[in-house]
Amino acid sequence: MTRVAFLGLGAIGAPMARHLAQPPYELAVWNRTAAKARTFAFAAGTGVRVAKSPADAARGAEFVLLCLPTSQDVDALLDGADGLLAGVARGTMVIDCTSGDPATSRRIAARLAAIGVDYIDAPVSGGTSGAEKGTLTVMCGGDASLFERATPVLRAFGEKIVLCGPTGSGDAVKAVNNALLAIHVWAAGEGLAALTKAGVSPAVALDVINSSSGMSRTTEKLIPERVLTRAFPRTFRLALLDKDVAIAAGVAREQKVPSPLLQLTSELFRVAHAMLGEEADHVEAIRAIEQWAGVEIK
Repeated sequence: MTRVAFLGLGAIGAPMARHLAQPPYELAVWNRTAAKARTFAFAAGTGVRVAKSPADAARGAEFVLLCLPTSQDVDALLDGADGLLAGVARGTMVIDCTSGDPATSRRIAARLAAIGVDYIDAPVSGGTSGAEKGTLTVMCGGDASLFERATPVLRAFGEKIVLCGPTGSGDAVKAVNNALLAIHVWAAGEGLAALTKAGVSPAVALDVINSSSGMSRTTEKLIPERVLTRAFPRTFRLALLDKDVAIAAGVAREQKVPSPLLQLTSELFRVAHAMLGEEADHVEAIRAIEQWAGVEIK
């Protein structure tokens, strides 16, 4: 049995952890809201240990997986008597599935390396559905030998697992990927708002777009299923997409790449996040466009 700890049982983390709650893994879980960890363990059945702290979860684990909202949340778990550094042993591998920022991940990796603990950033894409099915895409940053060691664990919930480059590269690719999602959502929202005001049915417009060069997953799936229906299910928070686009914009600035579109998109999603609140779904950014345009896309 491989002893694994999983910290962070949110909308994505909990279904990821379920794939590790069975042989050949022996699983310990921890969550900032302890009741979630207890509920998870009860649903998963016997054999899942609910840890009292990050340190308690990490003790004896060969692999420690993290799935938290931000890199700052990961950093905050490191120190103190109950912190992660107090529990991990030399030779442990930390697999950070947080959609984090590259610079913070590199700092965390350096701190862990100083005590003989390995680190790889491994953010995921595929949403709650991919997490439940075990078909996530996993974007990794780190040394090739560490990637090879982590891959069997990642296969528990990942279908496409890619080494993107050195530490922080997985975070960078994930941020840019999500920035492209944000651009698609915003551009499609603006275009459909304009067409609606011009008297064109959004459904008719999408039928044409989805057979033409303007097609994207946003126009094929997200807008027909969530915007035209006014359903707006809560699957991925706008607050988290705002964070990811800001990371992508920061990566571009750090690399001194002219990036007016990324910078503008970051600002637009910051404003939409402030308008719509912490619990809004990412597709609800289109509500901000609708409010400004004085129209509903339906």
